[in-house]
Amino acid sequence: MKVFKFGGASVKDAQGVRNVVSVLKETGEKDLVVVISAMGKMTNALEQVVSDYFGNISHLKASLNEIFVFHDTILKELFISEKHPIFKKVKTIMAHLSQFIESNKSKNHAFVYDQIVSYGEQISTTILTEYLNEIGIENTWLDARKCIVTDGNYRDANVLWELTQSNILENVSNRGITITQGFIGAEAANNFTTTLGREGSDYTAAIFAYCLNADNVTIWKDVPGVLNADPRYFDKTTLLNHISYREAIELAFYGASVIHPKTLQPLQRKEIPLYVKSFFDAKGKGTCVGKGVTLDPKTSCFILKKDLVLISLSSLDFSFMMENHIGDVFKWLHEYKMKVEMIQNSAISFSVVINNKYDNLEALLSKLRATFSVTWNENVVLYTVRHAMPKEIKQLESGKTILLKQESRETVQLVIKAN
Repeated sequence: MKVFKFGGASVKDAQGVRNVVSVLKETGEKDLVVVISAMGKMTNALEQVVSDYFGNISHLKASLNEIFVFHDTILKELFISEKHPIFKKVKTIMAHLSQFIESNKSKNHAFVYDQIVSYGEQISTTILTEYLNEIGIENTWLDARKCIVTDGNYRDANVLWELTQSNILENVSNRGITITQGFIGAEAANNFTTTLGREGSDYTAAIFAYCLNADNVTIWKDVPGVLNADPRYFDKTTLLNHISYREAIELAFYGASVIHPKTLQPLQRKEIPLYVKSFFDAKGKGTCVGKGVTLDPKTSCFILKKDLVLISLSSLDFSFMMENHIGDVFKWLHEYKMKVEMIQNSAISFSVVINNKYDNLEALLSKLRATFSVTWNENVVLYTVRHAMPKEIKQLESGKTILLKQESRETVQLVIKAN
């Protein structure tokens, strides 16, 4: 058994769906779990629906219509007749989405987010499974929510592994092709839909692989593999042929966008290799993450995170920043759902770089001001460089305003004021 995962870029339009079929044919794999993300930027479009639901109800109908038109356009390119059952199926899914919006009474943003945004994966997998059937490739559509059981931590749910493994073994055949959704699960108590965090489809693939003892996982991307830097921000990039689990976890922790931070942990536990390949080149070697050499080739790796917040704290009476002070800070960071990207402390100060994902910055700052002297910078950029050469760091620093710098044996981090 093997697991393939195709992201939104690989199924962004009708040609993308056809290309997924080409990859399946070229690789020749017969026993597969295929994990599919929402099509193109559909998660963003559904996030707009959530935003309109809470703040701009007059635009809600238009936002929903954009989602329908986007998928309907793809259907008309893939299927000859509009009488094909897939058209009715997609309309039914959209009707369920509208029904939820009309009947929902909850004001819990994270809960509503998960119920709405999950429709992207439901529609994309329904389209793919019907298209495969149309061209003669037998497959089984599986609702991932029948398999992946989570707690109720909406938008970033934690997997309940024992129940999940039991469900997967019960519902997934070890023969043939199974099509299922990335990113989504269902919470144990009430069976409401949950999501595993942005880019959680990679994690879904790892969950299925772990529970099925799969031979390997392949994540299909629009890049040739894992690069040492994001080509959107760096002119020169190098393809990494092999990365050890440990190094890949380090890169993911610091924010390398190709691999989801949670993905590698279950794979490492069972030493299941992870391949990252281009869906434009199914026969290409790509990158292997597994046992063995740390990094091949041995080169510096650059990671960039934008739109972060740097908060600097000092005690009001200039006393030392002791463990009890720092403990309070981390308690509040957790309370306000701030993801910590970097920390640095001295005798009388403590600095933290955070991702204000849930827009709780003002509430956090208000809490901190009661105890500390607080300064902050919004929209900062965090560069993390693994295995850096001194001349590379000098080049990176050139012409930039450095707000914070931190070095260890293998890693250099720079917090830079955005231009």
